[in-house]
Amino acid sequence: MSANGEKNAPFLLEMQNFSKSFPGVKALQNVSLAVRPGTVHALMGENGAGKSTLMKCLFGIYSADEGTLLLDGSSVQFANPREALENGVAMVHQELNQALGRSVMDNIWLGRYPTRLGFYVSAREMYKKTQDVLENLGLSIDPARIMSTMPVAERQMVEIAKAVSYDARVIVLDEPTSSLTESEVERLFSIIDMLKKRGCGIIYISHKMEEILRISDDITVMRDGKNVASAPAAEMSMEKIIRLMVGRELSSRFPPKSSTPGEVVFRAEGISSRYQRVRGVTLSVRRGEIVGLAGLAGAGRSEFFENIFGISTRSEGKLYLNGKEIGNRTAREAKQNGFAFVTEERRSTGIFGILNITENATISALPRFLRGKILINDRKRAEKTKEIIKKLSVKTASQKAQIRTLSGGNQQKVIFGRWLLTDPEILLLDEPTRGIDVGAKYEIYQLMEDLAARGKSILVISSELPELLGVCHRIYVMSGGEVTGEVEAKTATQEEIMALAAKNV
Repeated sequence: MSANGEKNAPFLLEMQNFSKSFPGVKALQNVSLAVRPGTVHALMGENGAGKSTLMKCLFGIYSADEGTLLLDGSSVQFANPREALENGVAMVHQELNQALGRSVMDNIWLGRYPTRLGFYVSAREMYKKTQDVLENLGLSIDPARIMSTMPVAERQMVEIAKAVSYDARVIVLDEPTSSLTESEVERLFSIIDMLKKRGCGIIYISHKMEEILRISDDITVMRDGKNVASAPAAEMSMEKIIRLMVGRELSSRFPPKSSTPGEVVFRAEGISSRYQRVRGVTLSVRRGEIVGLAGLAGAGRSEFFENIFGISTRSEGKLYLNGKEIGNRTAREAKQNGFAFVTEERRSTGIFGILNITENATISALPRFLRGKILINDRKRAEKTKEIIKKLSVKTASQKAQIRTLSGGNQQKVIFGRWLLTDPEILLLDEPTRGIDVGAKYEIYQLMEDLAARGKSILVISSELPELLGVCHRIYVMSGGEVTGEVEAKTATQEEIMALAAKNV
């Protein structure tokens, strides 16, 4: 790392005229960002706008082609994330990358364990230091707890605690509330207020307009790798931000419902899991209907989907498709019965990161592309992938690009395309718009509505109640692994749903 310059600058961090190119695409074009001390600076834009690329250039993951980075007025350049962290710049990524088999304290101090005599790791000191960091943030998490036993929300809080443990002056939060309940969001906001009072600068990336307008001091909007606006949050409105992000007017957040539900197609009766928190769940979905599952973190919604898709072991209950009992004891059987499952965690259970877009898009429908019994027709696979890219507006330089190089929203579109190739009858969508911008969200809502209009049946989990109320016909509410209520989306209120969600807490 190199450094020179004067201290006490008006900006804590300045990124001046950053540019970055990849083969076939100009990801950043002269992008600038300035963060004042003790403020939250929101960075907004559609998926693929360049937000993550800009932050990776800041954090030393990518080397920018052009650009000047100033920290406290001093010119710096980070060769890698370790240098960034050592100089007080931390980043909490949307897709968590943690050592799940290790403890909370191992994850926080990985690579900088407190030692005795220079080589002996002091577990007692590490436990105490971890406890101090967590308590300072108001988090009641056992430092010795193994990460894999924790829900995503708590793991995300640990990642924020790790950033704070570096005494970071600049913290990048990428979609920090995407897996948090309302109470956890409030706790996060109180932590952010605490950090602001210490003089930290927070770069906050989110697609949730309400929270951006609530906590931000400044807002920068990017589109197609360029700055399109930077202004105080007080001068911005939801409508203006959307217009700047997508470059067009969006008259409504949700498409009109054109589908009319018919007869019951799928019914789950008394479903319980042997090793998970699912107890006696009964629900039904009609043809052409979008049914939501609401609930707090740990309510058992994702586990219920895993159960009916054959990923987890069912101890009790029966499944019926078109009036006939089915097993769905394995994922293969569920797929043969016309089920598709878009999982919550794109990175760990959705994409095959090192494979390209064509391979990811067609992997669930490989029998369609066989030439004879064993050879794969690559030309047909390429043609179908091209159709998916065009139909779902996937932003990519080539279908041969590794899917991990795409933004989260574009990865999600490829996953949707993958399952559409199987022509499913029942779609299980777990947080399908998590971490996706407002324009891409609308496209996915429209896709769901189009599928329902074609007679497909959809079960969707979302932690955003306005989303469930906007796209669903009916909503089941779960709490403590059980269904605690059922409401009609057109007449229900958020307060009514929250009351049912807290019933068994």
